[in-house]
Amino acid sequence: MSLTSPAAQARSASVAQARTTPTTHARTTPDDARRHDLAAFLRSRRERIAPDQVGLPPTGRRRTPGLRREEVAQLAAVGVTWYTWLEQGRDIQVSTQVLDAVSRALLLDPSERAHLFTLAGAEDPAPVRECPSVTPSVRLVLEQMAPYPAVAVNTRYDVLAYNAQYTAIVGDLSELPPEDRNLMWLAFAPSRFREVLIDYRTERVGMVARFRAAMADHSAEPAWKALLARLKASPDFAEVWQRHEVMGPSNGIKRFQVPGVGLLRCEYTSFWLGPRLGTRMITYTPLDEETRALMNELPGSF
Repeated sequence: MSLTSPAAQARSASVAQARTTPTTHARTTPDDARRHDLAAFLRSRRERIAPDQVGLPPTGRRRTPGLRREEVAQLAAVGVTWYTWLEQGRDIQVSTQVLDAVSRALLLDPSERAHLFTLAGAEDPAPVRECPSVTPSVRLVLEQMAPYPAVAVNTRYDVLAYNAQYTAIVGDLSELPPEDRNLMWLAFAPSRFREVLIDYRTERVGMVARFRAAMADHSAEPAWKALLARLKASPDFAEVWQRHEVMGPSNGIKRFQVPGVGLLRCEYTSFWLGPRLGTRMITYTPLDEETRALMNELPGSF
C-alpha cells in the first residue's frame, strides 16, 4: 500500500509528464516543407523505374520497388551519401548541374523536371520554352470568333495568327516583313496599327511594362535582345523603357478608329494557349451595341 497522499501523487505525475513532454514544439518552415516534398517526389520517381529501363542488370529479389538509391547515384554520377541526404530532405546545397543529372537519371519528363527544380529552389538552366507555332485547332477557333477580331501572340508580342476581322482593323499583316509582325514594333513605328489605335500613346506604356516583365525570363535570348535593340532606336520607346515600370498580363478596353468602318469600342480578353503564361489568343468583343453593329460589317464577317 502506498503511503503517499493523493495530492503528492498528482504532483509527482505532473513532474514526470513535464520531464517527458517538450516545452516547445518544432516549427515547420516553408523550406522544411519544400525539402520534405522534394524527398517524397524523388522517392516516388525512383521507385517507379525498373532496372532494365536504365540498362542495369537484374540483381535478384529486391526489398523495395524500382531503383536503389545507390543506383540513382551511379546513374547521375553523384555520391551515394549526397543523394541519400537529398532524398532524406536534409538541408544541403544543390547545384543545377546535379539536379540536371538526377533529372536524367530518373527519366523525368519536362513537367517533372520543372517540378524538381522548383522544389529544390533552383532555376532550371534549360527550361521548357514556349512553342512559337499555332496549332490548326487554334486557327479554327480564331476563324470561328467572327465577326469579332482575334489574334494570337506570344509573350514577345510577335503576331502568330489572326482572323480576317483583325486584319480589317490593323491592316494586312502578311504584307509586312516577318520581323515587323510584332505589336510592340507596330505601336512605336509608323503603321496602320498605330494609326487606328486611338489611345496609342497611353496603350503602349502598358505594353512596354508588360514586355519588360516578360523579358525577365528571356533576357539572354537572341530574339528578345534583337527586338529590344530595334525598339530602342525609337526615342519614344527609349523614354518609356527608362521608367523601368513592370506590369502583369491584364484585360482591358481599346478604341479603334477604322477608316471606312467607324469607331470601335472593344473589350479585349486574353486566353492562354498553354499551362504557362506564354502564347495567348486575344479577342476583341464589342463594348456597346453600336460597335456590335459595326463589327458585323467588317470584311469577312457573316
